[in-house]
This record gives sequence, C-alpha cells and structure tokens, in this order.
Amino acid sequence: MTDPAPQAPLLSIRLAAPRGFCAGVDRAILMVERAIEKYGAPVYVRHEIVHNRHVVEGLEAKGAVFVEELSEIEDSTRPVIFSAHGVPKAVPADAESRGMFYLDATCPLVSKVHVEANRHHDEGRHILMIGHEGHPEVEGTLGQLPDGAITLVETVEDADKVDAPDPAKLAYVTQTTLSLDDTVEIVNALTRRFPAIRGPHKNDICYATTNRQAAVKAIAEGCDMMFVVGAPNSSNSVRLVEVAEKAGCPKAQLVQKSGEVDWPALEAAVANKGDGFCIGLTAGASAPESLVQGVIDEAAKRFTVQVEEVTVSSEDVIFKLPRALIA
Repeated sequence: MTDPAPQAPLLSIRLAAPRGFCAGVDRAILMVERAIEKYGAPVYVRHEIVHNRHVVEGLEAKGAVFVEELSEIEDSTRPVIFSAHGVPKAVPADAESRGMFYLDATCPLVSKVHVEANRHHDEGRHILMIGHEGHPEVEGTLGQLPDGAITLVETVEDADKVDAPDPAKLAYVTQTTLSLDDTVEIVNALTRRFPAIRGPHKNDICYATTNRQAAVKAIAEGCDMMFVVGAPNSSNSVRLVEVAEKAGCPKAQLVQKSGEVDWPALEAAVANKGDGFCIGLTAGASAPESLVQGVIDEAAKRFTVQVEEVTVSSEDVIFKLPRALIA
C-alpha cells in the first residue's frame, strides 16, 4: 500500500461484511478451473460463468472459451460448462443431441427454484415469476416449463394487473438476486389479489443476497457515499446500490474497479466537508475481494485512510463440486 502524502485529508471507509463471492460463485469458478486442469484447454462455457468481466478474463487466460450458444463450439469433443445462472431445459437437450460432454454450474439455490416451478406445474398450478426480463436466471427458469406455464411479474404494477387463468391454482417463485424489500411489496400485492396463491417453503432470495443487503443497510445511513464493486449486468450488485440509497446513503455508485471511481470528485467532496467524510464499500456476489482491495489501495494514495469492517453475519456455506471433477 502506498504511503499517503503528508497532511493527506482523512477518509473513513466502512467495509460491509459479508461482501463479494458467495458459495454458488465460488463453486462455478472452481468448476471451470478444475475442468481445465482435468481435461486441458479449451473448456467452453456457455454465457459468462458469473457476471464479472475480471473473473471471465482471468478464466480466459487459463483456457476457458466463452460462447453465447452451443452452435458456436467448433470442437464438440471438448467439455462445455453451463453458467451459474441456470439454463433452459432445451440447452442440455441440445448438448446431448450434439454428443457433448457438459457440466452444469447452476447455483444449487437457483436449481431449487427450478424444482419448485416444476412441482407447481405438475400439481396443475400456473406460476408467476417475480424477476427481471432478460436476466439469464429468469430465462433459465422460464425455460424449465412449456411456453405459457410461467408469467413474469417485474413490478408491483404488474402484480396489480396480471391475469391468472385460475386464481385457485396459482403459485409464485422469485429470482434469487432481487431486493428483499421490493420483492416483499410484490408478494404482498399478489397475495392481496390471490389469497390462495402458493409460495416457496423457504424464501427464494438466496442467503448471500439477503446478507449483503443487510450489511449495506447497516452502514448506509452513516456514509456520505457508497461504492458497490460489481458489474452493470450483475443483478445483485445493482440491487445493492438501490438498497444503499433507500437505507439513507445520499449517493451510491456501482463501479467495476478502482479506475471507475471519480477520484477528483471524491477529493473535492472530502475537502468540502473536511474530517469526518465516510464512504461505504461493498461488493456484489460475483466480484472478487481483490477489486475491493484495489479501491482501498487507490484511496490510500490520496487520503489518510481509516478502515472499519462492519460485520452483520458470517457465512460458511459450501456447495460441492460434481463427481466428474472430484475424481
């Protein structure tokens, strides 16, 4: 870490904990690395394994090749891995028709939602999915069932006007990376309209999303600014920005790395307030800790930095690798 210049202004940094990688992301990245070790390069990956360019580029350097569709893979004898967000049933069926060996890195908590959707469908219920159109996780869940079996609900307004084929035979599932508070509002709107609607036995929003949002809420009100390290296409990272602002932080910003921080603007804000300026710092579930440390290191070149980590919960969840990668 570079020593600050003499008389450098004071900057307090409150680090939210937990932050960064979750168990599903850890497992997905490790699956790609182990596959390269076991089968050699290239190993193909359908879509970004997780939503973070830093991670993707690091895996590319080791021998991973990322494609959008299986039809792009020139050598069908090479292993292919499906991303942590999950895929429609048509994708593994396509891989099998091509004679491909594939590994599924879908997060087990996303797979849980797939199982729920299939169970409700088998029991004759129409399903409402709370989520964001176009997100890979949503596409994967919609693709578990025939067209028309699931209706996407994105907002409270959608919930207020969605049609149900049979209000007595209705269920809902949710994308795992949503804002807990926003989802509760949508669920409340649905249950008001459809009292018989069935929900999941356990909240679909994953533990990591919930914990990272809780950590942001714990520090937001005492911060002048908040930086969330994550990618623009990372749903859970974008939600952290929204949560920070709703929890009382005057300004929250998503940055992919330290180079995206507007350092001159931050220096001006610190100078304007004087001692006592505080920023919050966290990372989405697909952002590595090295990027968080990069922000701290860059801050230390400009300020006298005081770092306080605020921990709201600890995580010890581990998801096992598939047998094919353990032997």
